[in-house]
Amino acid sequence: MSAIKLCVIGTGLIGGSLALALKQKKYCAEIIGAGRSEATLKKAVELGVVDHYETSPENAVADADIVVVAVPLGAMHAVFKSISTALKPGAIVTDAGSAKQSVIMDAAKSLASHFANFVPGHPIAGTEQSGVAAAFAELYQQRRVILTPTDKTSTDAVNAVTAMWQTAGAEVECMSAEHHDLVLAGTSHLPHLLAFGLVDCLNNLDDVDEVFRFAAGGFRDFTRIASSDPVMWRDICLSNKDAVMDMMRRYRDQMDDMYKSMEAGDGEALKQVFERAKKARDDFCG
Repeated sequence: MSAIKLCVIGTGLIGGSLALALKQKKYCAEIIGAGRSEATLKKAVELGVVDHYETSPENAVADADIVVVAVPLGAMHAVFKSISTALKPGAIVTDAGSAKQSVIMDAAKSLASHFANFVPGHPIAGTEQSGVAAAFAELYQQRRVILTPTDKTSTDAVNAVTAMWQTAGAEVECMSAEHHDLVLAGTSHLPHLLAFGLVDCLNNLDDVDEVFRFAAGGFRDFTRIASSDPVMWRDICLSNKDAVMDMMRRYRDQMDDMYKSMEAGDGEALKQVFERAKKARDDFCG
């Protein structure tokens, strides 16, 4: 067994699944959980997600070699600030946030001399479920994890975090934080906004019960992610606001064009959009 001591701050689906995967591979000598809810932390111990817990992040990270911060984006700055003076020399800190530029700014403000050992990360994995009970060891199998190191990030720290995620079964890639936020705005953040928005729109109809009663599989598939954690997605939208709003403008323009085609009875224009979209998705899935 490795002598690595891991601290996971935020033992929900993302942090909990990583802990379970690393336990399964005997990657760590010890896994410490930390978070705001003692009831959740006790559940994490009962489920075998962590070995023990601390309600104080400062106490939790004191002897940790690697600290994974898996909390909502709005809580990142407070966590970084609370642990900055408690980290031991050489401790590596990484995160699982879905918007990287905001997290890097928070870390730069708060981690001080430990910033060189901070490796911004984002596992491209998850389900619409949340909480420690939803965690499972196979979540990261053959899924991508994106790291967005800065020019100040230690190469050794990047290598250590890469090895950790690979042990959990993930494929690791590196890119700039700016590029990450633009890509994820289109492929993850905008789709969640669309799902939340559509369900809320239909929910405001007078005959909402009948609308949902006759909803078929396509509606369930499209809106599945509207069951995701509202707090987490509020924080993601605000943290990556510029890129998400840019994608929303692009999508709004696309919808305006399709609206005009339908208004004009231009079936050919609609068919061309549908054909391009079908080919793009078929190529992607293939």
